[in-house]
Amino acid sequence: MIDSKKKYHEYLKADKAALNINGTGFTLFVRELIAPNYIWKFQKRLRKLEYYRNCKKGIINKLYYFWLKSRHRKLALKLSFSIPENVFGPGLSIAHYGTIVVNSKARVGKNCRIHVCVNIGASGGIAKAPTLGDNVYIGPGAKIYGDISLGNNIAIAANSSVNKSILEDNILIAGSPAKKIKTIDVTNIIPNLKD
Repeated sequence: MIDSKKKYHEYLKADKAALNINGTGFTLFVRELIAPNYIWKFQKRLRKLEYYRNCKKGIINKLYYFWLKSRHRKLALKLSFSIPENVFGPGLSIAHYGTIVVNSKARVGKNCRIHVCVNIGASGGIAKAPTLGDNVYIGPGAKIYGDISLGNNIAIAANSSVNKSILEDNILIAGSPAKKIKTIDVTNIIPNLKD
């Protein structure tokens, strides 16, 4: 969770690396002006919202927060992302535009790579949502729901339904309902982990 300006910058740096955004300063500004990367723009706004929500107090900052939230919501609707604040750790990588729905009570560790048509949510009227560890790859169409926990270094295959806790690390899970398929090295499918 972003709880200081230093953490805010660390999250931005990790997200930028996860999205493979190169360049700094003027060159990045010009590139974003000519051909904007809307996913990067979305993630920057998400992190700024988290910073203002968690760290800034006072009426002026609250008003600014609500203005930021309004702008962020418009971009989220454009991209079909429903990703609330304070869910993902640093190093979030949204791979493509398209529907992504995440419950506000879900918690996801650092270095998550998430694809289109993913749903991370509660189940059957139970307010609790999933908790995912660090270095998790979520394939297109995966559904993760209920009061469950997943370990670290896990890959969830496309179109899988995960509704039970799997605490083992370094595995691929797939199917409906999802189960362990094999042991894997997740650094092969999350590019920014190789650095």
